[in-house]
Amino acid sequence: MGGLPRAVVVRVLARLLAGLGTELLGLLLPVACAGCGRPDERWCASCRAAWSHGPVRCESRAGRWDRLDGASAPVWALADATGPARAVVVQWKDRGRTDLTPLLAALLRDAATVVAPDLVAPDLVGPDLVGPDLVGPAGKGRQTRPLLVVPVPSTAAARRRRGEHRVGRLVPGVAAGCRDGGTAAVAAPVLVRRGGRDQAGLGRAARARNLDDGVRLARVPRLPDLHEARVLLVDDVLTTGATLAVCRRVLERAGADVVGALVLASTPPPGSARAETPTAPAAP
Repeated sequence: MGGLPRAVVVRVLARLLAGLGTELLGLLLPVACAGCGRPDERWCASCRAAWSHGPVRCESRAGRWDRLDGASAPVWALADATGPARAVVVQWKDRGRTDLTPLLAALLRDAATVVAPDLVAPDLVGPDLVGPDLVGPAGKGRQTRPLLVVPVPSTAAARRRRGEHRVGRLVPGVAAGCRDGGTAAVAAPVLVRRGGRDQAGLGRAARARNLDDGVRLARVPRLPDLHEARVLLVDDVLTTGATLAVCRRVLERAGADVVGALVLASTPPPGSARAETPTAPAAP
């Protein structure tokens, strides 16, 4: 398997060895904490503590997220993209640590449950809006059209290198979390990226140039109707907001209303403290 990306090799070996038991698998593929490298732990309690604050509003860090008319929308992050938290994302995204996918998906699902009430249109909430197309626990906010949970797309080159679209694997959990919180939602991978470089390592101006002509609506037979659809974007790391802003523009040109974004982590400006106030869970 010498010519294959490490992520593909790890995934193939893990599947081949799945029936041999975790102890033997650990000998052949040694496990270390993705945050600090501590042996024999996938993700140690100390490193997980950085993700224990719940979703935190961080759109003030995304200067390119605001529209020209000054309008904005909330962006929530689970952690600051520094230290062990950043290491976890890098290990998961680019070092083949797909064993972290269910753990990160569970964190995002919990976060989506918390923010779900903020994603329902005010005119679509109430006990009178009841019908067979509605999803959500009884007594919570209902809506006649589901929220579309849209992953930020990666380039074809990145998908080949990683063996999959990493963020896309998280989106079903986000949609489920929204439903847990009373907001009808479905996963909707409606965006694609053509050409361009991976965003990692690029500066603010280079990110904008790299993205401007790359993001498009997917050409699929059953593309959801985006006219007046409410959309929640999902990405791994918020850096400048350029990626989210380009996705937002493409969706808005198709008639959608991008009501917010949820990311694993956000990059703080130099010398800044943790992002804004944690989002409080909705009252029962």
